Amino acid sequence: MKRFSGILAALLIFSLLITAGCGSREKITAMDQLDGKQFAVPTGTVADKLVLSKYPNAKFQYYNTVLDSCLAVKTGKADVAAYDEPILKNIAAKNPGLKVMPEMITVDNYGFAVALDNKQLKTAIDDTVKELKANGAYDQMMTRWFPKTGSPAPMPDIKLDGNKGVLKFGTAAVTEPFAFIDGSQKVVGFDIELASYVAQKLGMKLEVVNMDFGAMIPALMAGKVDMIGACITITDERAKNVLFSEPYYKGGIAALVKE
Repeated sequence: MKRFSGILAALLIFSLLITAGCGSREKITAMDQLDGKQFAVPTGTVADKLVLSKYPNAKFQYYNTVLDSCLAVKTGKADVAAYDEPILKNIAAKNPGLKVMPEMITVDNYGFAVALDNKQLKTAIDDTVKELKANGAYDQMMTRWFPKTGSPAPMPDIKLDGNKGVLKFGTAAVTEPFAFIDGSQKVVGFDIELASYVAQKLGMKLEVVNMDFGAMIPALMAGKVDMIGACITITDERAKNVLFSEPYYKGGIAALVKE
């Protein structure tokens, strides 16, 4: 009986291995392969709607986080993960075997937002970005926060000893590498560095106010913060309630697949 049970167990394992092999996923090398594929996306986002705008036959699996969506691709549970390009690039850099396709699913521009009547602060943001791009500092920021492999570099030490008040910057520290909490429990990232340079230009100190992503625009409209930023897409609908800076980063919804 024991021998018979052992044979049955061996046959079961063999059957499972055969089934797993038959279910192996197609290697994706081109965007035209994505229609009809199984997409992993974070719950509560519009990533699925944006994917469907280009790939109407796409199928979806939903996960709690972007990282979980990407790991589903790595483990073969899904063909592709879809989300904001810079965040997917950050995850791929720290997880060998994953890559972000060079072509976007949709293209978006990211910007800071201020109150509708605060044109002076919008101008300061726009001027700061222009100066950073002109003097090469913007390229250094890109290298620091968007490495090809590994984690982002540490936040630089930016002196903010101005005496013209405090600039309150609202962000959601769950959008690495734009805004996230580092090992020392400080909120850092590309957007935090950019906000620091805006405060420096204005001769002000910077106060970072961490909040849920969905709370940022209401907080700005209520005057609880002066400006907001955390990988925020510039849209006509949002522009009805806030004044956006000029785009400082061109991103969008991208596709992450196995390398």
